Amino acid sequence: MTIWQLLKAGGFTIYILLACSVLSLTIIIERLKYYRKRSRIRRVDFMLKVSKELEKEELGKALVICQNTDTPFSKVVHSGLALYGHSEVLISNTMEREITIEANKLESYTSIVGTIGSIAVYVGLFGTVSGIIRAFHDISLSGAGGISVVINGISEALACTAVGLCVAIPAVVAYNYFIKKIDSFISDMELCASETMDLLSAKKK
Repeated sequence: MTIWQLLKAGGFTIYILLACSVLSLTIIIERLKYYRKRSRIRRVDFMLKVSKELEKEELGKALVICQNTDTPFSKVVHSGLALYGHSEVLISNTMEREITIEANKLESYTSIVGTIGSIAVYVGLFGTVSGIIRAFHDISLSGAGGISVVINGISEALACTAVGLCVAIPAVVAYNYFIKKIDSFISDMELCASETMDLLSAKKK
């Protein structure tokens, strides 16, 4: 079956699935690039640089390091260091808010991929059921019967399920990867926030 025959056999359901596939792949590629760019710096190496500057009483240089590092945890640390001299409660609350802001950025569009992964199979199944109903309706109109009459219509209808699976499987895999990656980023941000509080407390003494 050629691509054109597949599109013709599946009807409007195939077009819906193709639109979902394009949207899903676009978001997957965008998110992978986004996460990869922000995963180049290791948390341990970053915090080591910041702690060395703070030990030398170079708060300004530590802030510059944060500004020049494009990762979620660097923004959390920057928000805390920028409030040096204020109360620990204020610094802690500010960093917690920054963690929430960065987590929301990391989660952007991922729910769309998860939704496509959940519904694509059912959309394909809907197309299959509609195709089978249409095939049997054609049989009733023609008055002919037998497996030779039904098999072609059913095979074309099942194409919708096949396409639905092709759309759903990559979306589900990508969504699960995104969730794991986001959890890793959040864990790094929380650890950095805790380390920053310790560094600022030690600096006051």
